[in-house]
Amino acid sequence: MKWLARMEYRYGARAPKNLMLVVAGGQIAAWLVIMLFYSGLYNWIQLTRAGLLRLELWRLVTFVFCPMDLTTNPLFFALEVYLTFIIGISLERAWGSFKFDVYFLLGMAGAWVGCLLTGYGSVSSLYYSLFFAFAWLFPDHQLLLFFVLPVKVKWLGLAAGALYLLNLALLLVTLHFAQAAALVVGLAGFLVFFGPGAAGQLKSRAEARRRRRQWQNQWRGR
Repeated sequence: MKWLARMEYRYGARAPKNLMLVVAGGQIAAWLVIMLFYSGLYNWIQLTRAGLLRLELWRLVTFVFCPMDLTTNPLFFALEVYLTFIIGISLERAWGSFKFDVYFLLGMAGAWVGCLLTGYGSVSSLYYSLFFAFAWLFPDHQLLLFFVLPVKVKWLGLAAGALYLLNLALLLVTLHFAQAAALVVGLAGFLVFFGPGAAGQLKSRAEARRRRRQWQNQWRGR
């Protein structure tokens, strides 16, 4: 992506660093206030079309601090924030701060468009895009499923992708086109960064696996 390289050359030095630290800190602060002091805060920071029409423009930013699942269990919430933080930090280290910030901003922009289409925007698609990027770049990284079973991220990514496509198909079948479009634009970052070359890379990986199996089978036969 030449346009991104040119932008990074010109503005990369001024890119904010450790964005996910800010996001995770904001989520923790919002969760504590909602759970302990003022539950109505959630309605004030989420992204809604009605709120934007009232010129409550802070919602364009504050929605990223909304917990994905407003659970009262602090352990589940802590694990959710920790996983998102680790994924974000890993992507920032792999790409650099500027590219990661652009990726995150594209996901936010997708949520804005989804909000205009459906009346409500959430962080779920944005965090889906972070996880898909992590699974694409680090497919062999292992996570402990249920804190016990080690599973490679690529399998979790495939499972999440299958659920995502199933949800999209159900929306299309039931003629909820606005919601389906919102689901797609929510992956704006992933589509821009990986979409153009994704098919070619998948084909190359499949060809590499096929050649590896042929080579292994050749040596087993000797």
